[in-house]
Amino acid sequence: MSFSNQLRKENQDIYQIIFSHPFIQGIGKGEVPKEALIHYIKADYEYLNAFMHVYGIAISKSPGREDIQLFNEQIDFVLNSEIHPHNNFCEQIGVSYEELQGYPLPPTADHYIKHMLFYAHQGGIGEILAALLPCPWTYYEIGVELLNSYHPGLDHPFLPWIEFYADAEVKSLTAVLCERLDQYAERASESEKQRMREAFRKSCQLEYAFWDMAYTQEQWPCEKEGVK
Repeated sequence: MSFSNQLRKENQDIYQIIFSHPFIQGIGKGEVPKEALIHYIKADYEYLNAFMHVYGIAISKSPGREDIQLFNEQIDFVLNSEIHPHNNFCEQIGVSYEELQGYPLPPTADHYIKHMLFYAHQGGIGEILAALLPCPWTYYEIGVELLNSYHPGLDHPFLPWIEFYADAEVKSLTAVLCERLDQYAERASESEKQRMREAFRKSCQLEYAFWDMAYTQEQWPCEKEGVK
């Protein structure tokens, strides 16, 4: 079994609670509270900006052009393609995408970003890949899970979002990251592989927490409403 498949198997428990979270199930049913969608988009816009910065740090640590190309392609996907599912949510709640940009991060999103930046600055490419991989991997599987469970029709409000993440392009991007992580794991020491496992699992846990943060509209203690 490949290292990435081992990671997936070891974290089946977290994947399952992600699939069953009310936000995810709400997407499948076409019923997510407007305020939860707003909270999600505000946080995810900033999270994806940070995600691209982490890819940039990975480029600076890349030993050769193969990795540089890989991370550059991932940046291109986030920058030019991943706006489409955000726009689907915005269209359904009647709020422009631009209105939801530039807000402070809620606690969980803030922690997730700092978790990724820790591995970006302190770890090698293998650890960076392990910390980044759960995001595209869980989203791909969420899309597939919702397609298979709900069979959304053309009138489903979140069909574009579901189809975007269940698409072959997301599957391919995830597979490439898995393959590269496996290559680094083959050369890694046991202590390095353990750090990769820890990075991957915590990112999986934070993926679940991110959905919960949006659904509960998590705020910092004593947060003042309306402050950007």
